[in-house]
Amino acid sequence: MDALLEAIRRHADAHPAGSPVATAIPGLYTVRATAPSELMHDVLKPMVCLVRQGAKRVTLDARDYDFAAGDSLLITADVPTTSRITRADAAAPYYSLALELDPAILADLVAQMGPPPAVDEAPVRVDPTEDDVLDAALRLMALLDRPATVPVLGAQRARELHYWLLAGRHGDAIRRLGFPGGQVHRIARAVKLLRRDFAHALPVERLAAEAGMSASAFHQHFKRVTSLSPLQFQKRLRLIEARRLLHAQGASASSAAYAVGYESVPQFTREYGRMFGATPVADVRATERLRAAS
Repeated sequence: MDALLEAIRRHADAHPAGSPVATAIPGLYTVRATAPSELMHDVLKPMVCLVRQGAKRVTLDARDYDFAAGDSLLITADVPTTSRITRADAAAPYYSLALELDPAILADLVAQMGPPPAVDEAPVRVDPTEDDVLDAALRLMALLDRPATVPVLGAQRARELHYWLLAGRHGDAIRRLGFPGGQVHRIARAVKLLRRDFAHALPVERLAAEAGMSASAFHQHFKRVTSLSPLQFQKRLRLIEARRLLHAQGASASSAAYAVGYESVPQFTREYGRMFGATPVADVRATERLRAAS
């Protein structure tokens, strides 16, 4: 019996299938899908995803990462991805557990474990989930069955899971996120500002100052860490939020464009089409047809 799968199922089945469902523990989500999904675009935060049933594909820079039950997907930087659940049905849904890596917890642990050595800086990795990570994840999920324990033990068990991730095969890569003087940590400060204020003009000089770098060094390191320039990163955040407004809130193309910071609706429509493969109106209609047919 897969105890972690059962724990994820108990939480996820109480919510509609599809989007990640936040738990009472900050940064911890369950995902359930009863059919293969459409292509999803996102700029993911550093995270680990433990798949317990079904399969998924994530694409970064034209490279596909396929992972299934028993695998973990590790993302160690804020990177743009496309993804799709590839194996799921009503009889055997896709189930996974996702944890956003907490920079404060990592910084505290790294202070005790030491700075990272030079390692392969690939931001996406897929490998079998280690037993210590599974045990820590199950202990964390167990708190959800006893809600009164979450405020008392939640932070402690989240820290335990972070520790076993740091102690595992990809610990050196994760450790870079908690090293205060490292470039990944400094770029993360600018990314936090971009995520918060993406609808506003953000000169590269302001972002570079946030990271404590010169403008030229910042641009170089930002692209190395995230695979995008700062402007491309901001544009992607805007378009993803605009698509959410169109699909989830029924916003018009013009209102979505202005809400995310565009001044020109035709420019928004062009850039939306390049990213999602259809104009905003056509994209919404196609999604409505798919939902009606399912």
